[in-house]
Amino acid sequence: MEIFGNRRVIPGVRNIIAVASGKGGVGKSTISVNVAVALQKAGARVGLLDADIYGPSIPTLLSLKGHQLTGEEGMILPAESHGMKVLSIGFMLEDDSPVIWRGPMLIKALEQFLHGTKWGELDYLVIDLPPGTGDVQLSLVQTTPVAGAVVVTTPQDLALIDVKKAVRMFEKVGVPILGVIENMSYFLCPHCSGRSEIFGHGGAAQACREMGLRFLGEVPLQMELRESSDEGRPLVSRNPVSPAAEAIVKAASEAAAALAVLEAI
Repeated sequence: MEIFGNRRVIPGVRNIIAVASGKGGVGKSTISVNVAVALQKAGARVGLLDADIYGPSIPTLLSLKGHQLTGEEGMILPAESHGMKVLSIGFMLEDDSPVIWRGPMLIKALEQFLHGTKWGELDYLVIDLPPGTGDVQLSLVQTTPVAGAVVVTTPQDLALIDVKKAVRMFEKVGVPILGVIENMSYFLCPHCSGRSEIFGHGGAAQACREMGLRFLGEVPLQMELRESSDEGRPLVSRNPVSPAAEAIVKAASEAAAALAVLEAI
């Protein structure tokens, strides 16, 4: 077992990218899935771990609801979707079943998913974290060598306050912030292509300037993004030239570039 400081390395996994948010409801899981698909389409070997224990949505977003976990040599075998390896707590639950676990059980489950799974050789393992700064998030970053974090927010002031809390958490445990994505940045009308800034505008970019962080861009609130999520077909695959998909692909590319810079230092 290789140890990096007090952090246990996952054999074969080159980079772990955590996707986080300071609060729920900002579309973090949708961004996680599409960022992972964007990295895969760029030629990388990608895994996706749904660590949002209380609200696992990756099975729905990738049309993997009902998938049954299997094992080999005492290890979990991840599912495969869009050329990626995928694992979610949702694979262990029946529909609409809540996870009623205390902190130590959650942490043990996350450890099993990270270190008891046959991930194989991956360039990136994207981890969709629960919202906030609780036990699961802290345990992950304290026990696993996370290469960098991407923080997802929306333009509202309340969301931006919580972004700063998430950023401070990663800074305190020594995890670099690769950048901030502003989701639902504006509404794009499917009929006239008009732009409406429903939740305000520019807040995430301003927060990045204040905190010295990289702003990864604005993802519009687009009807097709919602439809593709409901269908379990990530927009980056379904319609890569749509405005939301192009924004996510650009954000994924810039996050990967930021990570490459860190590796070169």
